[in-house]
Amino acid sequence: MRGIVSPKLEPFLAQVAIGAQELKDQGIIITPQMTRANLEKLAAFLPQGPQISLIKDSVLDAGDRAIKVRIYHPAPDKALPVLLHFHGGGHMCGSIELYDPVSRQLAHRTQSIVITIDYRLTPEYPYPCGLDDCQFALLNYKQVLSGLNYTDELILAGDSAGGALCSSLVMKNLQQPQVEIAKQILIYPSVDYSMSTDSIQENGTGYLLESTKIAFYFKHYFGPNADNQALIQKASPLQGPFTATMPATLIITAGCDPLRDEGNAYVNALDDAGATFTHHQFDDMIHAYMLLQTLVANECEKTYQLIEEFVR
Repeated sequence: MRGIVSPKLEPFLAQVAIGAQELKDQGIIITPQMTRANLEKLAAFLPQGPQISLIKDSVLDAGDRAIKVRIYHPAPDKALPVLLHFHGGGHMCGSIELYDPVSRQLAHRTQSIVITIDYRLTPEYPYPCGLDDCQFALLNYKQVLSGLNYTDELILAGDSAGGALCSSLVMKNLQQPQVEIAKQILIYPSVDYSMSTDSIQENGTGYLLESTKIAFYFKHYFGPNADNQALIQKASPLQGPFTATMPATLIITAGCDPLRDEGNAYVNALDDAGATFTHHQFDDMIHAYMLLQTLVANECEKTYQLIEEFVR
């Protein structure tokens, strides 16, 4: 069933549709660079976020590459849990800078040390490069916490493609006793690269993230392996093993999102496995609504409240 969008988003979506039609009329072919620039424009809808006592940029030394990170410590005199934050953007877009207001909110609301990861993006670095960076960060994040107060409690959080990375890391490390992930927070996550759910079509036009754009993202993410169905299934967290010992999960879905049904399927899989989870759906919200905070302030506030209650 197609979602019914909030009236608060209708003017914005109308402008997006006009812009898309103009590009089509002019015969302009969308490139990854244009896609990145368009996502960064959403910064205009994000308030700066709360002041955080300590913010610093650092790097994780991965040997053949340096992975940039930004650290947010809301109370440097206290030992706090660590939250690894993976931004969204279809594995192609997004940045530490765009997501800075979100990282600030996460640090402030959860009273955790947030580390936002600048993982490699496609098409320059196709699958699994970005996931490899996130796995390295998961195993080595303490490299950048020298001299800071922190506890061993570890939380993962991400929206959209960031949710794909979080849930992939959980699946990847289920049998690794040295990796202890206490909780994961998945906001309208991408967990099924097959694009086979009903909502991909039902909500696939007119709601910002469209099914053609999802296919565009995935084609670049998997590159020459984009038609390898065995790889697509292996890469999809929804197709991975679900156990009762998985980290406690908060999953937030949006009723007008093409990814709605795969998020709900992930919830059902957690339930069937006997895992601990909390699920909330904003029926009239679209994908990426957390980047449109000035338009949907109440819904964003409720989302941060849910995250705060889940973590604290």
